[in-house]
Amino acid sequence: MPPSRRLRAEGMMEAAVLLGIATPAALVASMDQCYRDEYGHGLGEAFGTDWQDFFPFPQIPAMSRRAPVYPSTKE
Repeated sequence: MPPSRRLRAEGMMEAAVLLGIATPAALVASMDQCYRDEYGHGLGEAFGTDWQDFFPFPQIPAMSRRAPVYPSTKE
């Protein structure tokens, strides 16, 4: 996901909480279910049970795949 989409989603989650539309716990559970649907396991399995210590609400734990790097010289 491009950073702009992730940041917008985080802002929308925070706005939903501020407007009383959702709770942080409900949004984290929904995010976990979306992750589970996509990858077959939850955020806790992917990032450790303490993942929210590193990614407090409303942060989305999004890591890009590492880009393939090829040496440009023989060294």
